[in-house]
Amino acid sequence: MTVAGAEALLRIEGLHVRYGAIHALRGVDLEVRAGEIVTLIGSNGAGKSTTLRAISGLVRPTAGCIVFDGNEVTGLSPHRILRLGMAQVPEGRGIFANLTVDENLEMGAYARKDRRAIARDRERVFELFPRLSERLRQSAGTLSGGEQQMLAIARALLARPRLMLLDEPSLGLAPQLVQIIFRIIGEINQAGTTIFLVEQNAHMALHVAHQAYVLEVGSVVMSGEARKLAASDQVRKAYLGVA
Repeated sequence: MTVAGAEALLRIEGLHVRYGAIHALRGVDLEVRAGEIVTLIGSNGAGKSTTLRAISGLVRPTAGCIVFDGNEVTGLSPHRILRLGMAQVPEGRGIFANLTVDENLEMGAYARKDRRAIARDRERVFELFPRLSERLRQSAGTLSGGEQQMLAIARALLARPRLMLLDEPSLGLAPQLVQIIFRIIGEINQAGTTIFLVEQNAHMALHVAHQAYVLEVGSVVMSGEARKLAASDQVRKAYLGVA
């Protein structure tokens, strides 16, 4: 739930990323306020995943700054960023296929020492994803695509992040599972976790989000309340398939 007057938990200013001669991000500015779901939409190759990878420390920006909870984190290593309170659910899920479901969940909490709190968080995860509790001893690689996405989100939750970065959570899922995943994303946010969502399914993303940004060729070209962007003729034609 959006907190009225909330400060920016995440702020990005003038972010540039290059891959050799490719200028992937060109001066991106955006912010995510505490308590919100903010989505970044755009076509394939627009730079959405690169934005997330820069935030989480997986790629190093060539210019600009990233500020999380008042502290600049630009260029920090991924494990330091995780310990500060950001956890990413990567595109393609990134689960450990040869480990069990239980072992994957343990990896999510590896940086924590509060065993009792971890146990409580596991119970919360199983309330959100009952299927995982039924498959704890099963190899994660044998799960269905939807179950693997549930596991990837659950693993991130066990890091107890203040900000969860979600990269294409609907990718490759059947429509019914997409509905379930987005309902759970909403529940996670309502329980207090701020979410920055990169998503190809603009319709679902704009439905669940409070604020939205549109990225084209590495630059933000539109931003505002998600419901207003969803009603915009430009967004409807370009991303929602409405003529």
